[in-house]
Amino acid sequence: MRPSFGSSLGTFVKIVADVAAGAACAGILIVVLLQVIGRLAGHPFPWTEEATRFLFIWMVFLGLAAGFRTVESARVVVFLVLARRLFHHLAVPIYVASSVFFFGLMGWTGLTLVRQQVMMSETAATLPIPMWIIGMVMPVSAAIAILAILESLRSRRDLIALPELGLPANESAHADISISAGH
Repeated sequence: MRPSFGSSLGTFVKIVADVAAGAACAGILIVVLLQVIGRLAGHPFPWTEEATRFLFIWMVFLGLAAGFRTVESARVVVFLVLARRLFHHLAVPIYVASSVFFFGLMGWTGLTLVRQQVMMSETAATLPIPMWIIGMVMPVSAAIAILAILESLRSRRDLIALPELGLPANESAHADISISAGH
């Protein structure tokens, strides 16, 4: 039996986002260890600080995309909690539309940055690599995040929707916010 497009998309997003972010994290560990060893030996490597910074940038952006795959991203739900009856059925469309809009804007901005870095032939200070390789993380992670949102919409829609809270009518709470009747 052939895997469905949805499961293929989920596997692709998981591999690209999680494995690439994990590889960047492992790279940071290795580079920092090399930096410490070099300093202890009295011959520090001049490229380690820059490499750590670039790997950290990649790790953060790819980790952001990975968070949307598992619906573990930060979101503000105070308005959804306050106007629960009005907005409850709009929680998923609001989440998806605002997230896709944000990542679309981030991808467009990232492509503009990469285009500028390519035109200027910008290179890193101590590493012999073009800066567009570092800047490419913005459009790449934006595309992965949009795919992750679509995957989470397919497989984790219940986590995106604001769950029923099961609290008394005069008290509502969700995540880190609490609105109560004065106690």
